[in-house]
Amino acid sequence: MPTLISLIKKESLHIVRDKRTMLITLLMPLVLLLLFGFAISTEVNDVRIVAVVDRHTDTTREILEKFSANDYFTFQGLVSADDVETLLRTGKTDVALLLRNQNGPLEYQIVVDASNTTSAKAMTGYIEAVLNSGRAAAAPAVLTHTLYNPQMKSAYNFVPGIMGMIFILICAIMTSVSIVREKETGTMDLLLVSPIKPRTIILGKLVPYFLLSCIILAVMLLIAYTVLGLPFSTGVVNVVFISLLYIVLSLSIGLLVSTIVNTQLTALIVSAVAFMLPVIMLSGMIFPIDNMPVVLQWVSCIIPARWYIEAMRKLMIQQLDIEFVFQEIAILLSMTTVLLTLSVKKFSSAQ
Repeated sequence: MPTLISLIKKESLHIVRDKRTMLITLLMPLVLLLLFGFAISTEVNDVRIVAVVDRHTDTTREILEKFSANDYFTFQGLVSADDVETLLRTGKTDVALLLRNQNGPLEYQIVVDASNTTSAKAMTGYIEAVLNSGRAAAAPAVLTHTLYNPQMKSAYNFVPGIMGMIFILICAIMTSVSIVREKETGTMDLLLVSPIKPRTIILGKLVPYFLLSCIILAVMLLIAYTVLGLPFSTGVVNVVFISLLYIVLSLSIGLLVSTIVNTQLTALIVSAVAFMLPVIMLSGMIFPIDNMPVVLQWVSCIIPARWYIEAMRKLMIQQLDIEFVFQEIAILLSMTTVLLTLSVKKFSSAQ
């Protein structure tokens, strides 16, 4: 035990003295969390809209007043039909609403700039909601109740994904680079020929990064529940439990990478290609998994971040009990057991 404590202290001092490592491990998670929480947003606000009206009526005036008073729109006034394409092409407006009133009920046509399909769909939905709010008064009202995220904040969606990516970054990449650095400088060989057992060396290298990840987890949860406004509940205990499991899983991945490569550069490249890109593209962090081709959906099943992010969204956003994430816990626990066992055996045999 004294030997293990000495190794932990030695590795901790090395981390603290390495300013670049501290900068990456402490500042990057906070920057990414705040960046995705505030700057990167899928919400659509301040939609610039113009209108084309062939003949004014009380209905058309009421519609235009609704758009003028709505905070989601910036009504830029009336234009002629010939100017619509020019305004959209030059980016001076986002949407054109055409109101025709010829020998019958009022007809609507929405012309939208769809160069960004996500924004175009959102803007079209906003306009249709405004137009339908005053129509068909005799028809039964349709009540819409948005669960779990009534304000449709993007931060609710991004926070679990950022947490899944950050722990891969800190635990897997930094741990693999740290161990490979010892191999490059030759100090690992000196440790292995000493009386210290390989598993003690492994624990001495991994425990500091585990403790550092716990500190980062606490800071990220504090920011998520206070600054970003995620709903807080007693389920935070379950969030911490699954996060610790995911941290151990990420440490196992870093240890496995360290047994495969022999240089720090190679470790960074392997980690970036094998972990960072799949986490961003295939974990459901940004792109819904259900919209992917079936082959990619199956591939995403082997990505640990997918199951962690799904569990976090159920616990942090939907406020569900832990019984609803038993499947995710079982998968993460199985992955952790397999990877940790394989990593330790391969590390010991490779030395």
